[in-house]
Amino acid sequence: MAELTALWEVGLPLAGAGGGLGYAKARAPRVYWSLVGLPVARVRFAVSYRATMDVCGLTVQPSRLRAFLVRNLARRIDVQPVPPKVRRVRGSLTGMRVTLRLPAGLEPADVIAASERLRHAWGVHSVAVVETRPGFVELRMTGYDVLRRVKMPRHRPAGPMTVPVALREDGTAFVRDYRKVPHALTLGANQSGKSMYLRNLIVELARLPVALVGIDCKRGVEQRRYAPRLSALAITPDEASGLLDALVDEMEDRFDLLSQHEAADIWDLPEDVRPVPIVLLVDEVAELFLVTGKKDEERRDRMVMQLIRLGQLARAAAIYLEICGQRFGSDLGKGATSLRAQLTGRVVHRVNDKQTADMGLGDIAPDAVAAVTAIPPDKPGVAVAGDSSGGWSRIRTPELSAEEASAVCAQYARLTPALPALAPYRPVVPTEAESAGPVPLVKPIPATD
Repeated sequence: MAELTALWEVGLPLAGAGGGLGYAKARAPRVYWSLVGLPVARVRFAVSYRATMDVCGLTVQPSRLRAFLVRNLARRIDVQPVPPKVRRVRGSLTGMRVTLRLPAGLEPADVIAASERLRHAWGVHSVAVVETRPGFVELRMTGYDVLRRVKMPRHRPAGPMTVPVALREDGTAFVRDYRKVPHALTLGANQSGKSMYLRNLIVELARLPVALVGIDCKRGVEQRRYAPRLSALAITPDEASGLLDALVDEMEDRFDLLSQHEAADIWDLPEDVRPVPIVLLVDEVAELFLVTGKKDEERRDRMVMQLIRLGQLARAAAIYLEICGQRFGSDLGKGATSLRAQLTGRVVHRVNDKQTADMGLGDIAPDAVAAVTAIPPDKPGVAVAGDSSGGWSRIRTPELSAEEASAVCAQYARLTPALPALAPYRPVVPTEAESAGPVPLVKPIPATD
């Protein structure tokens, strides 16, 4: 009986601990990684590091001086190959980061090519390689699929035009820095998460002192709900044409201001004369290219020309473009490829055809096209982000409903700047009384017996 009691006292806590760890692994992966995954990964990394680097081809022959010292001072005949030197190992809630000093003869591309083998050797979910400075790389390992249940990092990037939009697969935030990447192209099919990406972007921009300008030629079904925070909104092709003309006029006025102060861009001006930055959000760019007859071709050509002019020149005037669409190809018409060439940032969700993926990422990161076509339809919000540097990564935006985005825009409506050049296109925001419905003109008289 005493043995049964002892077994019960020991087995019950062990079973509870095992069940708790199993539940944490499924429902709270950060907790499980911190308690179990990280210690195991650090031990596995420390024990197998040299052997793993050797079998993955990430070692080099030692220098003559090192070989001489080993043979004569250590009295060893065989001289082992030299792996990258570990400078720093840091754990986090999502994975582990290791800083390596590359020996002469290795380059970051060698480590990138072996990242998949390193992932399997150390039993982690993914390994991303980032060059921090010449001769140093950082291995960013994730212990679990951070894109399965997106949770943005607490640390928010700082900057006048810097907003976090999504989560990268290495656990860091995907940031839109408009001063570094002024214009971007976002593509995605229906139900791919493109609208969710745009909602997160608008919500983050709504908190900044910027002017948001929308073009939604689907009669405003997507962007009309953000009207309290929009300085201008066009919902038809005719309105879009006039709005683009007004933006070009505003850009030229800002160039006159820069010329007066001998400044290179808006950010070199004193704060008291600096105009407010403008972000143009185009919901469906194909609607600006498509025409129904010959009479619409002149309007289409003018709109495309104005967009290209903004893409080429507007960065210095702090006018930034966010072009979105379901499909983008050279068959849209004249000027499509010229416009794409001005859009440095690229975010491509799941698409319906390979040509759109090629148009979005093929010219800057050909390897990323295969990653786009592999996005499953049951993971909305997953996308591939790239830029002109050739690098790319998988990202996913956190879930955000249209009602929540609309509420944030209404909350920060006081930050909406009034631009005289765009005043004719300022959306009408209904008051609370109007939104509640009409007020009866006749006071009802209660019935009496």
